[in-house]
Amino acid sequence: MRRSFTVFLAVVALFGAVGTVSLLYHPVLAQSRAAVGQPTHQGHADHKPMDVPVIPHESVPNFFKNPPGIYSGENMGIATNSKGNIYIYHRAYETRLFEYAPDGKFIREIGRNNYGFAFAHSVRVDAQDNIWAVDEGTDQLVKFSPDGNRVLMVIGRREDPVAMLANMPGGGVFHGRNEKYRFGRQTDVAFDQQGNIFVPDGYFDARVVKYDKNGRFVKAVGTRGNGNLQFNTPHSIATDFQGNVYVGDRGNARVQVLDNDLNWKANYPNVGNPWGVCVSGGPGPKNPGKQYLFSTNSWPDSAPAAAAEFTGEVYKMELDGTIVGKFGRGGKALGEFATIHQMDCRDPNVIFTAEINNWRSQKILLKPQATTASR
Repeated sequence: MRRSFTVFLAVVALFGAVGTVSLLYHPVLAQSRAAVGQPTHQGHADHKPMDVPVIPHESVPNFFKNPPGIYSGENMGIATNSKGNIYIYHRAYETRLFEYAPDGKFIREIGRNNYGFAFAHSVRVDAQDNIWAVDEGTDQLVKFSPDGNRVLMVIGRREDPVAMLANMPGGGVFHGRNEKYRFGRQTDVAFDQQGNIFVPDGYFDARVVKYDKNGRFVKAVGTRGNGNLQFNTPHSIATDFQGNVYVGDRGNARVQVLDNDLNWKANYPNVGNPWGVCVSGGPGPKNPGKQYLFSTNSWPDSAPAAAAEFTGEVYKMELDGTIVGKFGRGGKALGEFATIHQMDCRDPNVIFTAEINNWRSQKILLKPQATTASR
């Protein structure tokens, strides 16, 4: 009887701990109407009214084709390789990574049951077509070979199982511990032409980390706040061919631009809350010529009805932050978006979107030659 009572108390304590953690952790509920201005040289929005051109777009119907019995859940990450294959990292009953042919036909699953998968967040492909899965539940980046059959590198450390008893994957509180080889629910990854690795970290930290091509720590910058080189949920990241780094600072409603050594250069505070950013042209190694920055002001994943009226759009920008145009809105129909979490814009006129609330990804075709003005 005494043993049974002891076990009962232990279970009560465990659930109490879980409850405490859930009370302590409050996700950033960040979303706002995009400002109607271009960035100034000081990085602040010029709020003079302006016409934002609308870029006509269409969604390719039924593009992704799964075999019978294969489903995707919340689509968190999407990326393409140099051959046009597409990778979707999603949360279903378990976290899974699927590969599709350029025509949308399912090819295979990669990495199932590996120790680095628990709570998908994003996926990227580097210049050598290696596949990088970013898992916030295990605090790890997992680099797969182009054929998906080998793990080539792991950065980060999964919490010991005993330490995870009181938390589901991704649970916990902000700690800002700023450790070289550990993360706090990191969110994304990007690469420069030298193969250096850039990681926004994340929900429980507030920094950007740089590693060399071999995974050796180089530098980290950032604390929690709203000043330059401060972050509030650095949620996505991209680089251009010159090595500049673009950070989707979601909670601060801006894109922060850093140089290759992680020094601050500019803020673009005019495109709402950037859930996902990408730069066209791919990760190299060839010079892609003119590049564009895309940023999504996503309808939040909590699906508030009011926010659907002023969120959901994607902005196309020059690399200096000048808005070229926008497309899309919050919604469920084809060509509408319910929480774009990540985009791929290797081709600036073909945008792949991964959506949480719609349990889908879309292939979006842009028609910039037919752009029209809108307010």
